[in-house]
Amino acid sequence: MPISFLKKPAAVLPFEYELVRSARRRSISIEIAKAHVVVRAPYFVAKSDIEKFVREKAHWAQQKLIQQEQQLSALPTYTFANGGRLPYLGMELTLVVHTLPKADVVRYGEKLLVILSSRSRLAEEQQVKRLVCEWYQQQALTLLQEKTNAAALRLSVKHSGVTIKATRSKWGHCTAQGAIQYNWQILLAPESVVDYLVAHEVSHLLHHNHSPAFWAVVASLCPDYKSRRAWLKNHGMKLMF
Repeated sequence: MPISFLKKPAAVLPFEYELVRSARRRSISIEIAKAHVVVRAPYFVAKSDIEKFVREKAHWAQQKLIQQEQQLSALPTYTFANGGRLPYLGMELTLVVHTLPKADVVRYGEKLLVILSSRSRLAEEQQVKRLVCEWYQQQALTLLQEKTNAAALRLSVKHSGVTIKATRSKWGHCTAQGAIQYNWQILLAPESVVDYLVAHEVSHLLHHNHSPAFWAVVASLCPDYKSRRAWLKNHGMKLMF
């Protein structure tokens, strides 16, 4: 199981990074997503070697951090109140908020009816956001399970379960045991991008790497995966509440 902890930077580093050690890794890598630095390394690599690697990549990492921080500052803001509009699978849902004794969320076409509980002590916008996020998570789990099952059937492979989570640096992950995890906020993207993500993760059930053979399997499920992958790379940072 990977072990993760936050590493305080040496004096020469202008940023912190999360260090994730794993028995499966054979080399050190550095990833930056949403202005967060993750360094991945095998267990056998010495701490001093990891720190040297990060120092060598520090300039590149700092430039990426600055770029992503600028992008984050330009993120869309959403109003969790009556009339607020939220992205959902390539469309926009308009919030319609009411208050009744029992909370609920129901979708009617392009409207999302959010019923607040008159017994809740939360501020209205806090309650709306919590209920909406829970609804998105429920929809994500149902939809992604269906799409994953369908893609796995096409490849004649089996997975060991689908879960959702709001991960910081990945939209999806497939373990060596065949368990697939998705970031539920992918539902803020067009459905075609969701389909690409599912194709990507399900293809890892056959190839747990990013070899040409892996991408050939992705293409068999999603022929225009390159354009969808590019969309996610260019717009993925904006997919969050």
